Amino acid sequence: MATVSKIIPDNAHIPGEVTALLAKYAHIIDSGRFEEWPNLFTDPCTYQITTRDNYDRGFPISIILCDSHGMLKDRVVSIRTANVFEPHRYRHIVSCVEIIGKKGNEWSLRSNYLVTRTMLNGTMSVFSTGEYQDIIVQKEDKFLFQERVVICDHSVINNLIALPL
Repeated sequence: MATVSKIIPDNAHIPGEVTALLAKYAHIIDSGRFEEWPNLFTDPCTYQITTRDNYDRGFPISIILCDSHGMLKDRVVSIRTANVFEPHRYRHIVSCVEIIGKKGNEWSLRSNYLVTRTMLNGTMSVFSTGEYQDIIVQKEDKFLFQERVVICDHSVINNLIALPL
């Protein structure tokens, strides 16, 4: 994971465009608009899903690892055409957004997430909880994820992670 300077001005606050990006990410996934998902990232980028245990031990093992727009787009193609899974929907709740560092136009943030899953028959469950660690950059007038590391609190995924978390 890239490191951002820990120098944070006393008056640092999270710009509205950054919190809007966090919300847009959740809404795109929750509404099934996966083709828009790669557009939230720079190219190259990092999108990684890992477990807390692997992350804390520094193990590079990931459940999902994408390092380019091409790989993100491939995930979308897989969702639409290759992955076989029972149709379901996610609902994201993101909270406790905290600035970890800021350097120029680069923000390092962490936040908590909870993802519920609803099956077509109406069965609902908590699918995943954990932490996002993000590096968000401003490119011209857009804020984009340069890196999003999803750290799951759990190590057992009860089903294939077909959709981004």
